[in-house]
Amino acid sequence: MTRTYDLVGVGIGPMGLGLAALADPVSDVDAVFLDQADGFCWHPGMMLEGATIQVPFLADLVTMADPTSPYSFLAFLKDQGRLYPFYVRESFYPLRSEYDQYCRWVADRLRTLRWGRRVTTVEHDGEAWVVTAQTSHGEEVYRGRHLVLGTGTSPRMPAPLAELAAAAPGRVLHSASFLSHREVLTASGAVTVVGSGQSAAEVYRDLLETIHEGEYRLDWVTRSPRFFPMEYTKLTLEMTSPDYIAHYHALPESLRDRLGREQRNLYKGISGDLVDDIYDTLYRKSALGRMLPTTLLTDVEVIDGRVDGDQLVLTLQHGQTGEVAEHRTRTVVAATGYGAAIPAFLEPVRDRVNLDAAGRYEVTVDYTVDDARTLHVLNAEEHTHGVTAPDLGFGPWRNATILANVTGREPYVIERSTTFQTFGLPAQTGLAATERELEAIR
Repeated sequence: MTRTYDLVGVGIGPMGLGLAALADPVSDVDAVFLDQADGFCWHPGMMLEGATIQVPFLADLVTMADPTSPYSFLAFLKDQGRLYPFYVRESFYPLRSEYDQYCRWVADRLRTLRWGRRVTTVEHDGEAWVVTAQTSHGEEVYRGRHLVLGTGTSPRMPAPLAELAAAAPGRVLHSASFLSHREVLTASGAVTVVGSGQSAAEVYRDLLETIHEGEYRLDWVTRSPRFFPMEYTKLTLEMTSPDYIAHYHALPESLRDRLGREQRNLYKGISGDLVDDIYDTLYRKSALGRMLPTTLLTDVEVIDGRVDGDQLVLTLQHGQTGEVAEHRTRTVVAATGYGAAIPAFLEPVRDRVNLDAAGRYEVTVDYTVDDARTLHVLNAEEHTHGVTAPDLGFGPWRNATILANVTGREPYVIERSTTFQTFGLPAQTGLAATERELEAIR
């Protein structure tokens, strides 16, 4: 008989790894986590030297749910003999390579992780989810009362760039594979970066540093009207909260979609320090009148592309003027983001998965997508939960919520009101509410 787990997780990125770390000490949760990779690896193509993650160290895998966890970032630093150097450094933001090292450290300590398991099908036998995984030794079957999908997001390109990438293999690539192609890019003699967010800015900044030594042209095209920084004001950060989820989730789908587009600068912008550093680098490299072969284009969209010999021809359109022009380059880095998709292995149980009118997961407020509330998703709910979905610091809260669903209790206390502001309109406001509150105090 196949063993029946309480929880089977598919995908071990930071979100899935965090769930495994929080589930580990919970005695009444028998869990197993599967991933097709041979081990943990987080955005290897963007491990630029000196790059930091964009959230403080408290936004690790576990701390916001359990500050006493042995799998915290501070526990990692202590174990590595680096707690005092981190303290003296006086920065809340770990290096990206350091965060990856921390995640590997946690993964090495968890016995519930199964690497090298490529999930091929998911079925339901009427009582539990049945997950079939392919390994180097054959098939394995895992059975679980709850199934958690942490398959994450995949690189995406807009149609014109995707078509150009197919026509010019190896010359149009996603930023996810930037580092492994950096030498090819710089040797081409002309690189164009397309994108608006942190990844585009990091790629441009990295290539800008060696632009004179490499003797190449470097351009940056973004359809954003400006190089906008992420908003990190404290009252705005309160939108990463259970309070805002409750408000956002209750809104009509069409309104959520509009708000999602409007709120991208809250988490898809560029760090203010990096924006300033790019300007300072441009200034430094253009000092003393030295020519700087670079152009930065804002409010410009790539609407078409073609191959012309050893050149790539991008058709650009300006958002404000409507003007169209051709831009010639030899290579393109598309820092155009990532997207979630419903994995093909769910096809046998598609009738159990709730989808919205746009074919996306219809995610409940507690992260389930089936009527029985036993199929959970991680970081696939941006359209239903807003800015909290991709946020590393909110991952532990979501995982604590999932574990509460699995166990029928709260292994970790779930805060439900954490903000000073109110996102909806309360029934009583102003003086009437104040007088009632004062009476309660008396």
